[in-house]
Amino acid sequence: MRVILCEDNALLRDGLERLLETHGLEVAASVAHPESFLAAVKEQPPDVCVVDVRLPPTFTDEGVRAAIEARKLVPDLPIVILSQYVEQTYARELLAGGAMGVGYLLKDRVANPSEFVEALRRVAGGGTALDPEAVAQLLGRGGPGARLELLTPREREVLGLLAEGRSNSGIAQELVVSERAVEKHVSNIFWKLDLPATSKDHRRVLAVLTWLEAS
Repeated sequence: MRVILCEDNALLRDGLERLLETHGLEVAASVAHPESFLAAVKEQPPDVCVVDVRLPPTFTDEGVRAAIEARKLVPDLPIVILSQYVEQTYARELLAGGAMGVGYLLKDRVANPSEFVEALRRVAGGGTALDPEAVAQLLGRGGPGARLELLTPREREVLGLLAEGRSNSGIAQELVVSERAVEKHVSNIFWKLDLPATSKDHRRVLAVLTWLEAS
């Protein structure tokens, strides 16, 4: 799996390179600026990108802007955003439009290499990976939409785990229930959020988007 890194902190960037290569991933490019990142993506799109939220020159939202621009250059390009803190607006902005293959992780998550690499592989495969801490903070915000109010506490818990990118089996293990029970909860979530099955839309991602938009 080929990865493009965009991180302005040289020490962290070097650490990420070593981590990925140790786990058998190829670092196709490792850059520090949005312009270099976009050039690398345009030259040879990778399987997944890892981009810091705050990049030069202003260190505000250049990373997210570059990620969105990269997805215009390469539609559905898998991207994982790294952030020092939970910044809900950026998570929503990247996921806007029902995009698949996106992740939003806190930099502390890199401290667990296996979880980080697993998240990259999941995003590269078209899934999502939202940091559990970000999920917890978003779920804790007030003002849920009318459709979300239809969900039971357990269904909201399942929806939060969906946002983290968990599979049905992973959710079952986390909640100590059967996969069949999880399947029933997920089915109820889709029904209550009015997300019928189609050949084009990824309902798990759309369910997460509905939750983010109402948070």
